Order: sequence, then C-alpha cells, then structure tokens
Amino acid sequence: MKYDINRPWLSLDEWQKEYVFDKELKDNLLLSGRQNGKTTAMSLRAVELCINFFKKGEFVLINSITEKQAHHVLMKSLIYAKEKYYKYLQWKGKDKPTMHKLIFKNGTGILCYAAGETGEGQRGFTIKKLMIDEASRMSEEYFIAVMPMLSVIEGSMDVASTPAGKLHKDGTEKFFYKCSKDPKFKRYYISAEDCPRHDQEFLKEQKERMSKLAYAQEYLAIFTDELKRLIDDELIKKYCILKRREQFFRGNYYLGVDVAGLGKDETTYEIFQRFNNGKIEQKENIIEKRNLTTQTTARIIALNKTYDFKKIGVDDGGLGFGVWSELLNNDNVKRKTIALNNASRPTDKEGKRNKKILKEEMYFNLLALLEQGRIFLLDDDEVKLSLSSIQHEDGKIFSSYGHVAEGIIRAVWIAEKDKTLNIYLY
Repeated sequence: MKYDINRPWLSLDEWQKEYVFDKELKDNLLLSGRQNGKTTAMSLRAVELCINFFKKGEFVLINSITEKQAHHVLMKSLIYAKEKYYKYLQWKGKDKPTMHKLIFKNGTGILCYAAGETGEGQRGFTIKKLMIDEASRMSEEYFIAVMPMLSVIEGSMDVASTPAGKLHKDGTEKFFYKCSKDPKFKRYYISAEDCPRHDQEFLKEQKERMSKLAYAQEYLAIFTDELKRLIDDELIKKYCILKRREQFFRGNYYLGVDVAGLGKDETTYEIFQRFNNGKIEQKENIIEKRNLTTQTTARIIALNKTYDFKKIGVDDGGLGFGVWSELLNNDNVKRKTIALNNASRPTDKEGKRNKKILKEEMYFNLLALLEQGRIFLLDDDEVKLSLSSIQHEDGKIFSSYGHVAEGIIRAVWIAEKDKTLNIYLY
C-alpha cells in the first residue's frame, strides 16, 4: 500500500508493527536515522497501551526537548485514536482533548509536556510508560528528575533518538548511549537505508554531500564521537537568557532568513538588534511552515515595515533563490538584501561578488561572539535546541535541527559586519 502521510498506520514497517503492538511493557530503545518513523511509532504505541494494556489510572507521559515536538507526537496519537478508537475518547468536559492530554473512558491517558533543560517540571507525575523523543539530546539532570516517577507502579520507558555522540564534554557517557548498551532494553535499530519511504537517490546525494561520519550518524544511526558539538551547553545557558521580546522598534535591526528547502519544512525569521557598544541581542524567533516563495517574501517585507531593517540576510540557494530574487525587485528592501549562500560567495543587488564566505565562517563567527560575551539570545526552546544540534567535523558544519541556527548566523553575520550604524538616543 502506498504510504499515506495522514494515515501512516495503514502501511507500517515490520519493526513498527512489532513495537506498536508489543504486549510486553518493558523498556524499549529506538535507535534511528532521520525520518524513519520512530515518532509515528511512539504516538501509535501510546494509544495502544492506553486502550489495550493499561488499567484505570495508568498514563503515558510524552517528553521532548521542545513543546512543539511533544505536541507533534500527541497530535499523531489523537489522529490515530479518532480513527481507530473514537468511542473510547473523552470528548466533553474537563477531560476533553487538549494540547497536553488525551483521556480515555477507561481512565487511562496520554500526557504531553516539554522536558525543559532539567526536567524539573516533570516532578510529581506517577507514570506507567515514559516516552522520550530525541533522548540523545536530553541533559543528565532531566533523567535524574524523571526516573523516580516510574518506580511506584513499576513503569517503563521508551527512548528514541538519532545518536548525538557517546560522551559528554567531561568524558562521561551520555544516558542515551548507556541505554543503547543496557541489555534490559529491547533494541530497535532503524537505518535510513532500510526504510522503504526514503528515496534512495536522495540518500545517495546526501552520502556524497556529507562527510562519512555525519552521514553515519544522521542516516545510519551510528554513534560517532569524532563529531563534536560546536556550541556547548555552558554557552547556551549563559547567553540564551533574554526573557521577552521588547515591543520597541527604533534601532539598528537585522533579519536573517532560512528558507525551507529540500528535507526541511520550516522557514525561520531571526531578528536581532545591534547596539552602539557592539552588543547584539536577539529580539524575535519566528518559525513558519514552508510557504510559497511569494508568501515568504511578503512576510519579510511586512517585517521590514515594522523594524526598518538595516540589512536582510537570505540564503539564495535552492528555494531561497526565488525569495532573494523577489526581494531585489522590491524598492523598499532591495538595497538591504544580502545573499549569504551556504556554499558560495555573497552577492549584492548588482550581482557583484565579494570575498568568499562559507556557512562555516558564519557559524564560527557566532561562536566567537558568544565566547566574547557580545551576543545575547532568547530563552527559547527552539533556539536552544537548534544551537545544541550544531556539530562540526574537520571544520565542516552540519545539523539535524539547524533551521533556526541558519537564520541566526545570517542575522548575526550582517549585524556584526555592519560598519554604518545609526546612533539612537533612548
């Protein structure tokens, strides 16, 4: 049967069937390459557990790093439950479905929350099944906080992720890597090359484009500690501290845009302000589902009316080329627009090319500013997750969740390099 993205349970892979309908309530580890169906499998299993295996008062708790990711799993569960178990769902009153819970008439349910940095918000739950998405990126503090919730009613956990290295910065083993070696976990290993939904030509292109180690981690789900985090947790905790977006639009503002392209489904708009003392602050992080290029262009023009950007940095590769071309045809933004392609020279409105600037230079520029204490970022889960996902190998940068960071590096690059600041008195 042809794969239906809206009804994935109609064409499950063999490993997904085994996992989703497994009668044993033991610990499971889903070690998977990207886009192999692990999130779908977890969402379906959560429903099956509640309907067919749990007793009244027993719950599944879904945790992910960001609220958006956790909601994504819960929404998949809701869609599946509506079609297969509609009459079992509570539809009215205080127990009706929300963005944080699905309650069934048998007294079981699925809860969904962002884990946060330390898991402190999860304390107090008593859980029969804990499901952790992107577990390789969870902090040790998170696991310390959540483990006790499984003790009272002999709960178990399912941990799913692509690898993100075996070791912490101090040389100790990461919790997810420990789980991968623990014999009490039933282990599901899913390589992209074994997944029937992956286009083999696409995988071939990625293999040629990426380093051997990067491809092994992201698509073959192999732990490769030769790959290193570019921005460590200490820098993220120290400088992702801005608590609110200030509604004051007079100043030197810069916009960095990452246009959704092949393999991505979100466009990001990252807005920064540079002050006369050289400090740079992030003012907004806007994430939208992939739009037509004309819609993205319209969004940029609308933001410019509010912020009156000094510079706008756009990737002119792939779908970004259409946005960049459209911006150059608009009188209000054409002189502000700078093309910052990931793999070529930046281009100005006359088509002239300046010195060679690669993606890696923009990332290392961001790292240098963080280390110098000259840049402050939003205390935003999406921002922190994107920055923490950036890895480097032999000077080359790659990421499994880099769309926010891609917008950030462009905005920061043009803000830091701009020598024509206006002086505003506040």
